[in-house]
Amino acid sequence: MSDSLKWKLNHCEHLIQDEWIDFRRSTYELPNGSEIGPIYNYSKHSFSVIVATDTNGRFICVKQYRHGIEQVTTEFPAGGIEFQLKSDVPYITSKNTIASEEDALHAAKRELLEETGYTSDNFIHLMTLPANATLASNNVHIYAATDCTKMSSQHLDDTEFLNVQLLTEDELKQKIFAGDFKQAHHVLAWYLYKDKISK
Repeated sequence: MSDSLKWKLNHCEHLIQDEWIDFRRSTYELPNGSEIGPIYNYSKHSFSVIVATDTNGRFICVKQYRHGIEQVTTEFPAGGIEFQLKSDVPYITSKNTIASEEDALHAAKRELLEETGYTSDNFIHLMTLPANATLASNNVHIYAATDCTKMSSQHLDDTEFLNVQLLTEDELKQKIFAGDFKQAHHVLAWYLYKDKISK
């Protein structure tokens, strides 16, 4: 039954394809035989989001600027999963940005340490799902990291500027419901944490 709902790709043009994004303009044949286009979609790095708590149960969050909405937001630590080492081409494709859970976990541990200086021996996979099924092919991998301890200072990239915040659950909930926690995947991550970890 589901096969009858699939669209058939008739033509695809790569408008931009580099190490950051594969942005495409395509035309498709619909199930009734008619054509639709142009349809724009893209591939980017898959990424990991980490709901991290310290030994006192406080949530380890970061504040940073998001140019898409031109605002500073509060978020959980997160970061992209590298693709270059396992790809035979130096640019993004819809295939080489789909990461294994091993690669995603490695990225989660790296990003938590680099962004916050915290580490944990207790990482738990909560969910992997498409980041934006309507427009994009990449995935978001969501993890919990409990009993985190501060091991170092931040090790940020030259273009990263963020501040670490330690929030109680009440403070985190206030930020979420006040609209300061603006990333949908990060709000989902908190609900998954509540369902699977904090019972």
